[in-house]
Amino acid sequence: MGASPISARKNGEYSRALSLQSSFSRNVLMSNLIAAALVFLGIHVLISGTRLRDAITATIGERSYMGAFAVTSLLAIIWLATAYNAVAASAENRVLYDLGTGVRHLAIPVVALAFLLGVQGLLAPNPTSVQQESAAASEGTVRGVIRITRHPFLWGVMIWAAFHLAANGDLASVIFFGTFLVLALLGTLLIDAKRRRKLGAVWQAYSYKTSNLPFAAALSGRNKLKIGESFGPRFWIAAAIFVVALFAHAWLFSASPFPNGWVPFG
Repeated sequence: MGASPISARKNGEYSRALSLQSSFSRNVLMSNLIAAALVFLGIHVLISGTRLRDAITATIGERSYMGAFAVTSLLAIIWLATAYNAVAASAENRVLYDLGTGVRHLAIPVVALAFLLGVQGLLAPNPTSVQQESAAASEGTVRGVIRITRHPFLWGVMIWAAFHLAANGDLASVIFFGTFLVLALLGTLLIDAKRRRKLGAVWQAYSYKTSNLPFAAALSGRNKLKIGESFGPRFWIAAAIFVVALFAHAWLFSASPFPNGWVPFG
């Protein structure tokens, strides 16, 4: 016997309800990712690198601000990462472009460059780093990767993010890695402005000997590029961290960075 008209109508309504619920869930996931990206960008671009930060630190003190900002940043990045994972695994995520396997095969050399630049930048004395403004007055600061750029960590992040944008053309990845690319790029400009306000002539002298754009100061004759300075202990620490990240990547992120899809220890 066939289904009654009433039963068929109920089944149709049930199917439409499920479809609407599924669509709503997908929209919520995407909206959550976009909100997380905007908050993560906002706390850095609208607060950390602006005069608003100066006003806040004048009111509550540098140490209190740094503690509150660190906690807020950690929560924001956890939110961003979990939102990205949720969208990446959902039907809402769609492929916007595919630049081919040739781009993805560049993963190891490109990301190695990002690590070697970025990690050394974190380890080297640098007035653009957190609470290291006094390094601007030291003659020995401009050496190693600082001769390449005064923002080695942020340029490392830019290289890492730009590669992942090129290699992953899905919507979730574009939002996630695009957030880091935009933040790192704007971060170099905001930090320069912040240090200029705080350090005055000391910063002017330091910024003259260095450059934001990699190699610009060396190419213009404002400093001399000495590649050998970049192959000290910090280089080998950065290389070791990269190797660990390389072999752990498939385990941590379910994606092999090796051209043949090899999974170490798999």
